[in-house]
Amino acid sequence: IIDRDPHRDPGCLRSLGAVLEGNRNVYWRLTPSENLEYFGVLRGLSRKVARQRGQALLERFNLTEKRNTVVQNLSRGMQQKLAIAVALIHQPQLLLLDEPTLGLDVEATEDVKRLVKEISSAGCALLLTTHQLNIAEELSDRVAIIHKGEILAEEPTDELIRQFSGTAYVIELDHPLDQEWSHKIRTMGGAIDGKTIRVRDSETLYPVLAALEPLSILRVERDQANLTDVFLKLVREEQDA
Repeated sequence: IIDRDPHRDPGCLRSLGAVLEGNRNVYWRLTPSENLEYFGVLRGLSRKVARQRGQALLERFNLTEKRNTVVQNLSRGMQQKLAIAVALIHQPQLLLLDEPTLGLDVEATEDVKRLVKEISSAGCALLLTTHQLNIAEELSDRVAIIHKGEILAEEPTDELIRQFSGTAYVIELDHPLDQEWSHKIRTMGGAIDGKTIRVRDSETLYPVLAALEPLSILRVERDQANLTDVFLKLVREEQDA
């Protein structure tokens, strides 16, 4: 599908599947089985093949028990899973997902994320748009950050986060330090806030850890950025430019 122009080659659109925000790609007065058969035939499948693939998708998405329930009576999460199933009925090479987890509860969100990962692992390319940056960070291999119609950054997700992550480390203690311990750690370059100590780099980290013996340490982690941090920094830089 890469390098094919849909304006000159409309046939390439048959290689696409799409899930629109708000479940606009299913008919609410039809059942899941009816939706899958209808859209399968619409995309060029025979009725027999559409039924077979529809049954397989219902089983894969745990919707078999609801196959004869009118869509408008399904939960929001089930409706979203059906929308994804409908988009996959013709086995597209590229699946477009618009806000696939918007408005879902925690359990339904986890179900949709699992399905997205499974679809990707099966070899279908995915293009996902979302305002939920934690979802993008968890699901994407590559991310583009768009602000006011302009792409501010486009990189592999891990690489983009690495570029915006600092060298600092955070140490969380079981109990706050007393005055003597606090003075000792500050003289070594540690910044103390309650039970948390922040050090500027790994060269400071190890001496501070040694100095904290035998105190109980709950966690030590690098002060790493996330996609929300990256987005806000890029937007602010764009506004200041």
